[in-house]
Amino acid sequence: MDLIPLPHRTERAEGFFELGDGFGIEAGPGTEGTARWLRTTLGAATGFALPPKKGDEYDVLHLSVRPGLDTEEYRLVVAPHGVHVQGGSPAGVFWGAQTMLQLLGPDAFRRAPLPGRAWRLPLTEIRDAPRFRWRGVMLDVARHFMPKDGVLRHLDLLAAHKLNVFHFHLTDDQGWRVEIRKYPRLTEVGSWRARTKFGHRASPLWEEKPHGGYYTQDDIREIVAYAAERHITVVPEIDVPGHSQAAIAAYPELGNTDVVDTTALSVWDTWGVNPNVLAPTDNTLRFYEGVFEEVLELFPSEFIHVGGDECPKDQWRQSPTAQERIRELGLKDEDELQAWFIGHFDSWLTARGRRLIGWDEILEGGLAKGAAVSSWRGYAGGVAAARAGHDVVMCPEQQVYLDHRQDAGADEPVPIGFVRTLEDVYRFEPVPAELTPDEARHVLGTQANLWTEVMEDRARVDYQAFPRLAAFAEVAWSGLPAPAERDFADFERRLAAHYGRLDALGVAYRPPTGPRPWQRRPGVPGRPIDGPPPNR
Repeated sequence: MDLIPLPHRTERAEGFFELGDGFGIEAGPGTEGTARWLRTTLGAATGFALPPKKGDEYDVLHLSVRPGLDTEEYRLVVAPHGVHVQGGSPAGVFWGAQTMLQLLGPDAFRRAPLPGRAWRLPLTEIRDAPRFRWRGVMLDVARHFMPKDGVLRHLDLLAAHKLNVFHFHLTDDQGWRVEIRKYPRLTEVGSWRARTKFGHRASPLWEEKPHGGYYTQDDIREIVAYAAERHITVVPEIDVPGHSQAAIAAYPELGNTDVVDTTALSVWDTWGVNPNVLAPTDNTLRFYEGVFEEVLELFPSEFIHVGGDECPKDQWRQSPTAQERIRELGLKDEDELQAWFIGHFDSWLTARGRRLIGWDEILEGGLAKGAAVSSWRGYAGGVAAARAGHDVVMCPEQQVYLDHRQDAGADEPVPIGFVRTLEDVYRFEPVPAELTPDEARHVLGTQANLWTEVMEDRARVDYQAFPRLAAFAEVAWSGLPAPAERDFADFERRLAAHYGRLDALGVAYRPPTGPRPWQRRPGVPGRPIDGPPPNR
């Protein structure tokens, strides 16, 4: 049974349970969503109606929430006359159903039945539960926009790998992607750019055509509801105070007008760290409070991501307004000014029953008590945050930034960063060894990030994500041994079968032999970094 991620415990018996036209579903209280999902997905693949049935009938899939199991824990039993999926919550039932789908074979992931297919499940009992409660993937739609249908498909791929947090990077210098009705120019102006750098920012190549797009509020509601049906939480990111040129282009008064002519700024068309940051004024605070009011209405998640990374302080050093604010607040320097800015929104979100999370730069200058940290610049930020009592999501750039290249070969498309092979990702350990058990409890989980500067479409995102995201999913879900002791050969064996599932799902993954001819980008310069990445 070539399951990914690897279940905690599996017991196999001789024989199979055969599914036929009369196979139906008994959905206990709380499992109706999983039953509906199965009728849509498994029903499409098999052609079976999967009607409601009672527990005393044969050929029944019994779905039930069982007290005593942990929230996302499940038990899957395939017996000679029926199938049982029990979960500690509706989420646990759903993850058990995902495992059942894998047991049926790759064709269970197709959207229409193929002729001559027999459907059967091996007689087995599986007991399983995740290691971490935050098993996330960040998708950047600001650099290259992904239309809504691509986002929904991406959520299906996360769910198929038992990943349960979708970090939605919605704003940046290169584009604003969410409709804010109070401020229509954010999408009228900020959602598109006149042209786009092709390749790394040092590349001489440009794509000389407008690029853009955004999600209406109803699009966002649909995405959030679609994710919720798959037990995925959508965590939105609205970047402040850096990575904000698209917003400043739409509303110039948000920038440091006493330093630069912000009316001359447009949505940025290249990559890198942008010097144009938000002004630390009351007007800016009130503006973004208005933004976040609408964001909270759209996203019911516990956490709201505010970015906070890569905010150059040069304009604040030159700005009389920013310097006056530092004096007025009794702050030491510009780092503390950023901490004040982030702290304002931490208090604002806390007052509304939400929690702020930001990139590890928000630690600089002091961090509000309730805030959580996404540790991206290696492990150090996560270690410091956990030791200070803050919750942490581990997503170190050198380990799980999937936009980094997968191989050192010359055919790798637009190679960025260090080589992070499939095996490297499989041996990633989210919990730093130097944390005590009490400190380690602050590690909520882990996240892989997909920054899309050099991923211009869905196929390029697929290529960078897979198959490494399958390895990451196993790290996040399964209770694997220490990195050096992990059985990568067994994972590769199971992955050979998993490629069939990815094929059925239409995923343009990187083959183990290297990129296909149409996946290459000859002549488009990247920024490869040689040698092993730092592990700190």
